[in-house]
Amino acid sequence: MKTPSQRIYLIGGNNKAKLLARSLTERGYTVAAINASAEICEELALIPHLRVYNGDGSLPNVLDDASIHDADIAIALTGKDEDNLVICQLCKKRFGVKRTVALISDPRKTEFFYKLGIDSVVCEVTSVASIIEQQTLMNEFSTLVPIGDGRIKISQVPIPADAPSVNKRVMDIKLPNHVIIGCIVRGEDGMIPRGNTVIHAGDVLVLISSDEQESSVRELTGRESEM
Repeated sequence: MKTPSQRIYLIGGNNKAKLLARSLTERGYTVAAINASAEICEELALIPHLRVYNGDGSLPNVLDDASIHDADIAIALTGKDEDNLVICQLCKKRFGVKRTVALISDPRKTEFFYKLGIDSVVCEVTSVASIIEQQTLMNEFSTLVPIGDGRIKISQVPIPADAPSVNKRVMDIKLPNHVIIGCIVRGEDGMIPRGNTVIHAGDVLVLISSDEQESSVRELTGRESEM
């Protein structure tokens, strides 16, 4: 298998950064993490082949010291949408990073971030992780950027106890061809589903789609989408 050549920087985050760092380094990417928390940096340093820098990634001098200009992809994972915007803009406009990804907590900001030049905007890190694990990110974050006239849509669907999909295998759920279940979050754990994976009440499903998801949500939950 060809070793991935992308150099990816993870800026901010705690468990989010650790999840992505471990997944990406295990797949052979060159990964660096920048984090303002010395404690988180110590935990990140335990991940093999990961370069770790302690500092506030929203500051130009910290990004410069970490050689952010070498990055192919910069992913901003802090808990503040505004900081992630600043980080991505600095990376792209000041340091020439080819592709930027911003994590946001408020989906209403998505189009605003795109208008300001952010290449990819996601609302949950589980979305990014699931794409990585499915190997659709082996060459670049192509599933997170515009495709044709639209964008890949990623959303989370909580499964209530009375949902028709409870105790069903993934292979037995009739979803449109353009919709896949990219990840199942169960408690504190995330898993990449297979055809025989059984859905449980309380699961949160991460759907990845290139089109509307209304019928998919009805099939999974028995209810109309609130998105």
